[in-house]
Amino acid sequence: MKQPSSKDCFVCGKENSYGLKLDFFETSPGEIEVDVTIPEQYQGYPGVVHGGIVAAMLDEVTGRAHMGDDPPRFMFTARLDIRYRKNVPIGQPLHIVGHAGKSKERTAMASGQIFGPDGELLAEADALLVDVPKELTEQVDLNDIGWKVYPD
Repeated sequence: MKQPSSKDCFVCGKENSYGLKLDFFETSPGEIEVDVTIPEQYQGYPGVVHGGIVAAMLDEVTGRAHMGDDPPRFMFTARLDIRYRKNVPIGQPLHIVGHAGKSKERTAMASGQIFGPDGELLAEADALLVDVPKELTEQVDLNDIGWKVYPD
């Protein structure tokens, strides 16, 4: 099931002209997947995705693992431990997966992995997530931020 996106988010925002515009899919409860080919404007070294972009994708996929249904569970990343295993290539298909871990009242754990075109693990992360305070989420109109499932 395709997850909602926003207008302006760097990773998923559909109207962010500088963003990645990724579409995330919940493939089973607590499991999120996305397939993407990163263009060269996001490279660090020639042919390699910038490490900050790798971190942003892992941050997003782990944060979405506990998002759930309606209303969504929005969470801040309190800690993101990344292991860069191999260079993440520009211009080649990547498969990114997020998994929900242990969940408590206000916090949760999640993990994420980026796989290359041959299925090799390129980067992985463990995240500690914290619920966005209700006083903040109650102030946000999801329609105003364009929070919806966008057509392909």
